[in-house]
Amino acid sequence: MPDAQKIRCLVVDDEPPAREIIKQYIADTPMLQLEGECGNAIQAISFLQQQQADLIFLDIRMPQLSGTDFLKTLPHPPKVIFTTAHAEYALDGYELDVVDYLLKPIRFDRFLKAVNKAYQYSSLKTAVEKTIPDQEKTDAFVYFRADRKMIKVVLADILYIESMKDYVKVVTTQETIITKQSISSVEAMLPENQFIRSHRSFIVSLQKIKSYTSELIQIGKTEIPIGKIYRSHVLKLLS
Repeated sequence: MPDAQKIRCLVVDDEPPAREIIKQYIADTPMLQLEGECGNAIQAISFLQQQQADLIFLDIRMPQLSGTDFLKTLPHPPKVIFTTAHAEYALDGYELDVVDYLLKPIRFDRFLKAVNKAYQYSSLKTAVEKTIPDQEKTDAFVYFRADRKMIKVVLADILYIESMKDYVKVVTTQETIITKQSISSVEAMLPENQFIRSHRSFIVSLQKIKSYTSELIQIGKTEIPIGKIYRSHVLKLLS
């Protein structure tokens, strides 16, 4: 992916080790590009006056100006993912309409979930897609970590996703990917108008459904159960 198509990121945290972790995660994620790092909110204000960012990884408890107060100073803020060691600030994140809230120490799979969630926001997708040729704009995608690498999966290729305890199996038209992630975190990454949770262990692509009954969905030759607590919503949507 050329640099022009990447999500431009700014890391703001007063602790250098915390910045290093986020910077490494950004380097390991192909859709992201590090634009800069700041040790406090004052530096971040100056940075944004000179350069643009699509996504800020923002610590909350910082000297001089907190992350929440900094965010309130921005008339048109980029998308923001809070990164903090203090769970009590979670409510502030929801009130400020941030994309997600990462609690330190941050695991890479949780970081990736937040990034994929950020990508689903239309304004951020638009920023990325401006440089993509028209014929490729329908090929929305997400990344999954498997076999020590990031694997790009086009949403239109996904057939269904199955939970396997601490892992999920992503079955596509091309391959099957096993990744250490919860099915709920995968569900949050996917657009609601294209996928539906049919069972506590299954997510299916609406476009790939061949037939269905009140208890089963058929995709290709695979029959996928419809759970009791999901049945009403699934049947209403499919009918």
